[in-house]
Amino acid sequence: GSHWLSMREVLDMLRQKGHEVVVVAPEVSLHIKPSKNFVMKSYSVPYTHEEMEKIFKAFFHVAFEEGSFFERFFKVFEGMKRITNLEVSSCEQLLQNKELIRYLEESKFDAILTDPVLLCGAILAKHLSLPSLYFLRGVPCGLDFDATQCPNPPSYVPRVLTGNTDRMTFLQRVKNLLHDIPDLFLCDFAFEPYSKLASEFLQREVTVLDLLRKGSVWLLRLEFVLDYPRPLMPNIIPIGGVNCAHKELTQ
Repeated sequence: GSHWLSMREVLDMLRQKGHEVVVVAPEVSLHIKPSKNFVMKSYSVPYTHEEMEKIFKAFFHVAFEEGSFFERFFKVFEGMKRITNLEVSSCEQLLQNKELIRYLEESKFDAILTDPVLLCGAILAKHLSLPSLYFLRGVPCGLDFDATQCPNPPSYVPRVLTGNTDRMTFLQRVKNLLHDIPDLFLCDFAFEPYSKLASEFLQREVTVLDLLRKGSVWLLRLEFVLDYPRPLMPNIIPIGGVNCAHKELTQ
């Protein structure tokens, strides 16, 4: 959905600058449609558009619900589980598509642009030995911090769903620290299937952090006018403005 919409703008600009762009996408998706600006290669998936839409709508609805932290956590957990199953099955279909993989191997691309919140692009980049450009808002559970070795102290960096700001009392800092514990649990089930998939496809033991650490450039769709400041590494570039409509404001 939204991950694709801002990426599409970048692809249009790449095409204008003379680059050849190939988009690899499942046959069933929310917004990915053919365009004159890129070649589209699609692969079949074992679910329908209606099934996918129902799962995503249910997940997004949780974000607007009231309730205690634990109520919201378990709803997010269930929603992520369903989405993970959907996306892993899609990735599996892509990696098993011998004809499409052969096409990608023979095409001699220069780089892969992918959102690492779904790790299929990172698996392909490793298989094809290509530099990967990560185009992201963030990776759940702070895996982007771990992969890039950015400091992420719970004393200063607010965690999602806590309601904390970057100015916290002692008790809020404690709450922030405790919030990291269920995150580790969430990450295990949400990303472990990709580790298993990558290890089978690449025929060697691969962890999720192994895949993420291969990112050459991280294009971070954050804007520190709206988001809390955070430490960045030299290969992380904030590009929050890409999310905004290109309209000139009046004086």
